[in-house]
Amino acid sequence: MAQPSSKKTPSVYLYIPNIIGYFRIIINFIAFAVCYSNRVLFAILYFFSFFCDGLDGWFARKFNQASTFGAVLDMHCLFVGTSLPVLQTWLSFLDVAWVGYYKPLVSNVQTSHKDVKDTGNWLLKLYYGHRPFMAFCCVASEVLYIVLFLFADEKSTSLLNVCGNLLKQSPLTVFVFISTLVGWALKQVINVIQMKSAADACVVFDLKRGK
Repeated sequence: MAQPSSKKTPSVYLYIPNIIGYFRIIINFIAFAVCYSNRVLFAILYFFSFFCDGLDGWFARKFNQASTFGAVLDMHCLFVGTSLPVLQTWLSFLDVAWVGYYKPLVSNVQTSHKDVKDTGNWLLKLYYGHRPFMAFCCVASEVLYIVLFLFADEKSTSLLNVCGNLLKQSPLTVFVFISTLVGWALKQVINVIQMKSAADACVVFDLKRGK
């Protein structure tokens, strides 16, 4: 008769990726607490939090600790971490609104928002099927937010004014701005596609439940 294993499975709350998620939330609160008094420190903390977003995914795959709780926690981190003051809420909306994609997840329609094998959209498949492309879009979006915040005039939060000021900077700064703007734009298109896919999945789930 086989003996029960003495090795205990850690609580989902104590999964390494989820611990990193708690840490990210704390970092984001600290970052926003100093965002007006120390912009450079804010930028460093904000980018480090974004780096941890990729780190928790690596640990989840490495130790087989992916969880629905972790996925939702990740969305909470995203809500806290994308509300940069200089951009106003409307600019952050598309980057966090696809949290609705977790409706199908918890409804057992899909195992993850990254499960796009059944979609016919080539851009979604490219985004989730090629890590370098995903990394470019994600990093570009976060770096763009940081750059816009660092170059914002303290007397004005007009996005157009900030962009105009950036275009007057050194060629390297302009290059970084344009490159990150392209990556950001691609990510917003992908977010819109994902929201539409999420809505479709929710409708399919409702139709099946009604039968």
